[in-house]
Amino acid sequence: MKAISENPRSENSRKFPHLRQDFTASLVVFLVALPLCVGVAVASGVPAELGLVTGIVGGIVTGLLPGSSLQVSGPAAGLTVLVFGAVDEYGLPALGVIVLAAGLIQLAMGALKLGRWFRAISLSVVEGMLAGIGLVLIAGQLYSAAGLDAPASGLDKIIGLPGAAADALGSSEALVSLALGAGTVAVMVLWKRLPKQVQTVPGALAAVGLATAVTAVFGLSVATVEVNGLLGVIQPPGADAFGELASVGILGTIVAFTLIASAESLFSAAAVDRLHNGPRTEYNKELMAQGAGNTVCGLLGALPMTAVIVRSSANVGAGARTKASRVLHGVWLLLFAALLPSVLALIPLPALAGILVHAGWKLIPFRGIVSLWRGHRGEALILVVTAVSIVAVNMFEGVLIGLALSVVKTAWEASHLKLEVVDKGAGPIQAHLSGNATFLRLPKILESLEALPQDRPVELDLSGLHHLDHACRTALENWAERHSATGTDPVKVTEPTTAAV
Repeated sequence: MKAISENPRSENSRKFPHLRQDFTASLVVFLVALPLCVGVAVASGVPAELGLVTGIVGGIVTGLLPGSSLQVSGPAAGLTVLVFGAVDEYGLPALGVIVLAAGLIQLAMGALKLGRWFRAISLSVVEGMLAGIGLVLIAGQLYSAAGLDAPASGLDKIIGLPGAAADALGSSEALVSLALGAGTVAVMVLWKRLPKQVQTVPGALAAVGLATAVTAVFGLSVATVEVNGLLGVIQPPGADAFGELASVGILGTIVAFTLIASAESLFSAAAVDRLHNGPRTEYNKELMAQGAGNTVCGLLGALPMTAVIVRSSANVGAGARTKASRVLHGVWLLLFAALLPSVLALIPLPALAGILVHAGWKLIPFRGIVSLWRGHRGEALILVVTAVSIVAVNMFEGVLIGLALSVVKTAWEASHLKLEVVDKGAGPIQAHLSGNATFLRLPKILESLEALPQDRPVELDLSGLHHLDHACRTALENWAERHSATGTDPVKVTEPTTAAV
């Protein structure tokens, strides 16, 4: 007769063998995500609760879907600048339409198996994009830390910093606010030097908690988070908002959201895969998971989401083993937003500004730029130009400039060509072309061939070419006709192989 009693704890351990590790990791990720969700929302110019909504959706909806088992999604500092600009130009109701459209495009791209192609985007462009975002984010949050209004454009933010510093020095309230923001940054920087037992509390949470306590104890006159309630901020886009889709500008914004969010998420997935030995990311499924999350966020009128490397690395570092940790972190965010929303009203805005200044600084790959400059100066130039373009123009056009430079650089390197001229003093001059003859190398080819003596016969050997495009073939034929027209023997051409044409 079978035993009818079993230990329920052992039964659960068989069904959920990693429940304890995932539960602990979920709490760590929740504590990391909470201040970042609020900070990103405030910096984006939307109610703080919308950042929590996106974090909840990223945990529960995206977290349940296949793709990357340990990657955690939510509102990201990397999209702050773009979201702020979109809300400022089109209004908050249009944000839901933009995010919804971006999510649907991501779903379509994942279904068409385009996810893996994002891995082909030049890393220099992505790092340049993040560096440009980081510069604009830091500049904008320095104004917020001082309690001042920031200019609209990224370039104006940076140019206006000296004037803002002068204004802050003349105001005691601005100095107090700035000191609180600077203290937040200092706590986050120094937190990593404390014993590991202390670091079980995430640095961002500790910094915000200390800043909130200092504000309350000393009665500091600084701005705090405005609370509207979770249900009060959820506003699905209406018919008027969908009418904005007729605008060319908003379509460009949707494309920018889609490309940047997708690239950041899939690059984050590649980084997270290097942190653990579990299942690898399925990129097309992960793109669809991100699309599903953004679709839901759009329907709720919330912020866009991406996979966030800070939360993801915290998840892996805390010992997470399955997707249960990221789903549970979304549950904790939901419980906090539903039961303790009034706690948000205690958080000083300069502290959130300090967190985002720290996040913006980490987006700038200082060591990467130095390393690239030493070994690959072309890539370093692409990175810097992309970052500067984002600051000087805007996010979308800056990324396009970076992509264009990357394509031009690749095309230039791919068209490597060597011309070897052999002149034995008597008989025909032999000219050997090898490599890739493209229109990018035409000036060099023609300059060298036209410098050959006009009164000598020439043998042009093209058999060493791997590729000969139409423009080069036409130019070489025209040169051969001109050279032969001087009365010398016709140019003898050895054709390239069929594969090179």
